[in-house]
Order: sequence, then structure tokens, then C-alpha cells
Amino acid sequence: MSHGGYTQLPSGSNNRDHDQQQHLVVDTYRVLHNMKNSLDRSNQIASETEQIGTEVLSDLGTQRESLLRTTDRLENIDHEMSEAQRTIRKLSRSVLHNKIVLILIIVIEVLILIGASILKFTKF
Repeated sequence: MSHGGYTQLPSGSNNRDHDQQQHLVVDTYRVLHNMKNSLDRSNQIASETEQIGTEVLSDLGTQRESLLRTTDRLENIDHEMSEAQRTIRKLSRSVLHNKIVLILIIVIEVLILIGASILKFTKF
């Protein structure tokens, strides 16, 4: 027999085909449901990963700014240390110069004392 271009199967096979189709629909629905759950989990993981990435990027930006400030401070300290070293060298030269002048003054005083002693004892 034929209904609208389809041939009707014998009565026993119609039930079996219907059961197979229903089983196939249930299996397909289960697979689709599992895929939907898997996609939902994947979307959730992607969202969490994106949020973590945003937080890490923000932290890295903050750390970069901190490192740049630290670099600037270190450059300033280096400049100030160079200035301090120049000042210390100038002071060292000045101290050395003062010591030489002091030694010369002492030598001159000693020579004057020796000369005065010689003049006193020899009585010209």
C-alpha cells in the first residue's frame, strides 16, 4: 500500500521502525544536550580565563609603572652618587692641599726657631 508516495511496511515492522526512530531521536537529543553542556562549560572556562588574563594584564601594567618609577629613582641616585664622588674628590684635594700648607708652615716655624736659637747662642 502506498500513502502519499510512501510505501507502507507490514504491520510488525512499522512499530519497530517507530521505536528505532524514537531511540535515534532520544540518542540525538542526548548527544545535543551533552554538546550544549560541554559548550557551556567551555564558554564559562573561556570567560574565567579572559577575566584572569585581564587581571594579570592590569597587574603587569601596575608592575611596569612601578619598575619605571624605580628606574627613574635609580638613575637619579646614580647621578647624585656621581656628584657626591666629585665633591669627595674635591674635598680630598682640598684636605691634601691644606695638609701641605700646614706642613710648610710647621717647617718654616721650625726653621725660624732653629735660626733664632742659632742667633741667640752665637751672638753676632
